[in-house]
Formats: sequence, C-alpha cells, structure tokens
Amino acid sequence: MSKEQIILGIDPGTTIMGFGLIKVENKKMTFLQLNELDLKKYDDHYLKLKLIFERTIELIDTHHPDEIAIEAPFFGKNVQSMLKLGRAQGVAMAAGLSREVPITEYSPKKIKMAVTGNGNASKEQVAKMLQSLLGIKTLPKNLDAMDGLGAAVCHFYNQGRVTIGKSYTGWSAFVKQNEKRVKK
Repeated sequence: MSKEQIILGIDPGTTIMGFGLIKVENKKMTFLQLNELDLKKYDDHYLKLKLIFERTIELIDTHHPDEIAIEAPFFGKNVQSMLKLGRAQGVAMAAGLSREVPITEYSPKKIKMAVTGNGNASKEQVAKMLQSLLGIKTLPKNLDAMDGLGAAVCHFYNQGRVTIGKSYTGWSAFVKQNEKRVKK
C-alpha cells in the first residue's frame, strides 16, 4: 500500500501569488487545484504580506499538504522588487513552518527544467506542458497559478534526489541551518 502525498506549490508575489496542489499516489501525480491570490487592488505592502500569510495558512489547513515547494526569488536589476518578492516568499515560508510543513525552494530555472526539460522555457511553454501532463482543460488568464503548480511538479520529480534548493522541516531546522542569520 502506497502512502498518499499532497504537495503545495507556491509562486510568491506581491501582485499575484500563484499556487497549485497535486496529489501523489503510487508514484503517479494527479492535479487537485490551482488558483491565485490577486493582490493588485491593495496599496499597503504590509497588508499584502498579511494576506499572503493568511491564504497560505488557509491552504495548509484545508488541504493538509505533506510538503511545500516554493519558487525562490530570481536575481534582477531592481533591488526594491527583489526585496518585496523575498518578503512575500518569507511570509509564505513562515506560514508553512508555523504548521510544521517541510519546505523546499527551487529556482525558476530548475522548475522550468523539471517541467519542460529546458531551463530557459517561457511561462507559456511551462503552462502548456503542465496542462498536458495533468490534463488541465483550460489555462488561467494569469500564469502565476501555473508557476505555483510547476513548483509542486518539480518537487515531485526531484523527490529522493539531492536538490540545489534548501529544505526545512520546521523552525528548529531553519534556525540550525541559518545560525548566522539568527540574533541571540
């Protein structure tokens, strides 16, 4: 008898947070849900972070994922955008850690490689491949939800392998792996 596993994938963002859920049973993945949290109408950055935290907690409490796969921020030229994206990712991670759900980060390139075989694939190529793999009838207007789903699929493909991403099983694991970042 094979254990069922639920993986929550998150594409963090302060404009749109995309997420997708898959179920894994007998080494076969099944599509459960994808959606997004639209934050465009909010001007207050701190309110956006609160909403990201609350929505992530709601997803965890509703679907009881065994693991969370999250897209790591990419390095860009706009430092302010990177900072905001990092905060969004951190808040989603904190929600997972508060519920003791193991978290693994994957770079956008690693997710694209896992889903399409091409680390430089476009968002559209990733979305089309996920649509084909998981039998999704129609693609959402914004592809952020597909990016979150891509993180979950990437995690499924990389289970049991050494990954470049970091993995935490709870606050104590995070603190142990990041001692220099923790003030005592």
